[in-house]
Amino acid sequence: MRKLYRLGSSDLEVTPVGLGCWQFSRATGLAGKYWPSVPQERVREIVRVTLEGGINWFDTAEVYGKGASEDSLAEALHFLGIPRGQYRIADKWFPAFRFAGSIRRTFPAREKAMRGISIDLHQIHQPFSFSGVEEQAREMGLLVKGGRIGAAGVSNFNEKRMRKAHRALAAEGVPLATNQMRYSLLDREIERDGVLETAKELGVTIIAYSPLSQGLLTGRYHEPGETRRPGSPRKWMKRFRPAGLEATRPLIEELRHVAEAHAPSASEPPTPAQVALAWVVQHHGESVVAIPGATSVAQARSNAAAMDITLTREDLDRLDHAGREAERRLKRLESHG
Repeated sequence: MRKLYRLGSSDLEVTPVGLGCWQFSRATGLAGKYWPSVPQERVREIVRVTLEGGINWFDTAEVYGKGASEDSLAEALHFLGIPRGQYRIADKWFPAFRFAGSIRRTFPAREKAMRGISIDLHQIHQPFSFSGVEEQAREMGLLVKGGRIGAAGVSNFNEKRMRKAHRALAAEGVPLATNQMRYSLLDREIERDGVLETAKELGVTIIAYSPLSQGLLTGRYHEPGETRRPGSPRKWMKRFRPAGLEATRPLIEELRHVAEAHAPSASEPPTPAQVALAWVVQHHGESVVAIPGATSVAQARSNAAAMDITLTREDLDRLDHAGREAERRLKRLESHG
């Protein structure tokens, strides 16, 4: 049995690592085209291996392929015949050009896209809409009180907006369970802007998306003689170009060093990616969970195996320092064009 983290003060408990499902968008819609289409047969295998590895939850969204990600995930779960009690579903409502009333009005479309699979955690994907944060939060609270979802969360909310959402939900007698934010060893903004500190104060769990910095922390692009560059818009990001790779190389070496140190006690030698994931979900106790994606069965298996690694306080501190230094070098590089 994997260790479970409670999402805020809600009743939902999840494994420290979940599976982000943006890549299941079937290359549909503006957001979905960020990733190449993953064949449905492979989606089924990714979901199967994810569950067999001990991960018990999936994060999807309305905007991922205009419902394609939700449908792809639901099809796989139905095909595999997984009992509903063995997994949790996190979904997201997209607020652009909408009023808060759209949350409940469009919820049946989310249920339909999920092929009748209930939604445990529903989140406001971005803070912007034609309605204020308070109105959006109240609508989410009504879904919780009506028993249609298990918990309410937000995504990409700064400290001020998170506090507003927390207060509005509290007025409905509903806790704010989560705030989904970009966070990794290389992306530390929530440590500086008050989001992480406020989340801890309010008892809100941070869901870290892009915990491997979109694949950079796997170390695959730092291999000697490696000339591959990632597909999709990532290839234009400075961190994936030669100067960016050099700026982050010391961090990758530190990840490899920690992985090697844990190899004797592991059934399979850990990888830099697994160590980077373990750091995200262990550095702040149970305040942070992570949702790496997977476009292959091997990546899904690697995500689950990250939960087998227990980092020492020395490991956590060394990686913390190496990550901060690498982020500093990247920011300097990016600020100089």
